[in-house]
Parts: sequence; structure tokens; C-alpha cells
Amino acid sequence: MASWSLAHAVLAYRRAYQGERSCGRLKGRPLSLTPMSVQRDDHATGLIRVVSIALRVLTLLEFVGRRPWATDGVTLAGLYAGNPQRATDRPTAERLLEAFEDITLTILKGPPQTDRHMTALRPLQQRILEVLGFSSALYTRLCTISSEPP
Repeated sequence: MASWSLAHAVLAYRRAYQGERSCGRLKGRPLSLTPMSVQRDDHATGLIRVVSIALRVLTLLEFVGRRPWATDGVTLAGLYAGNPQRATDRPTAERLLEAFEDITLTILKGPPQTDRHMTALRPLQQRILEVLGFSSALYTRLCTISSEPP
């Protein structure tokens, strides 16, 4: 077994997967599995199953979103609203999703057709989609498809 310095051991601990963090997501934001007023057992069971699937999606999103930063040594800036210059190499799933909260869909209903418009992606959003393995053309195709009448 190799011996590590205290600083190296602390860094290794901070970078390790922490299972309790996933359980914390169930209790607080964003999933909030708190005592609820569900009357039937099958509804409670269904809710717990849906929330556990959401937890798995968040965990996978975070894993995939962190992988390129760990291998390249590059950081991602712009995820922190109060400090856009702050960069991180370990973005959380919540921060990655919050980067997309300013997207707006505008629907104009007229007699001949219904027009839809979505805001353009910012460079940060394009970079996140690229890191997650999605093409930004996926988003622009949504804009093209959505302008057709329903």
C-alpha cells in the first residue's frame, strides 16, 4: 500500500463517489421525497419508483458531465450565477441543468398556423450539450420542427 501525504489523501477523499450525497438528493432539492399526503400505498410506491428513476438520471448526468473534465484537466466556467468567472472541473447535475433555465418557448397562435420560437443557446449551453454527447443541432432542429403547424 502506498503512503500519501495528508493533502493528497484529502484530495482523493473529496474526489471519491459519495453515496450519501444521492440519498441527500432524495430528502432535499431537487427530488424532495418528504412526508407526503398520498392516501394509497400503490401511489406512494409509484412515487418512490419515479423519484428513484429521477435520482438515477441525475447521477448518470453528473457522471457523464464530469468525465471529460477529469481526463482533460479543463474547467467549466459560467455555472455559478453570482460569479460567472468561477470555474469547476466537477460540475453537479443540478448546476448543469440550471444552465438551461433561461430557455424560453414562445407560442403565437394565429388563424393560419401556430408559430413557436425558442431562445438561442448560449456558448455555455452548447458546451454542456457537447460534453454530454448531444449535438446542438438537436436543439436547433427542435426550433425548426416546432414552427410547423400542430
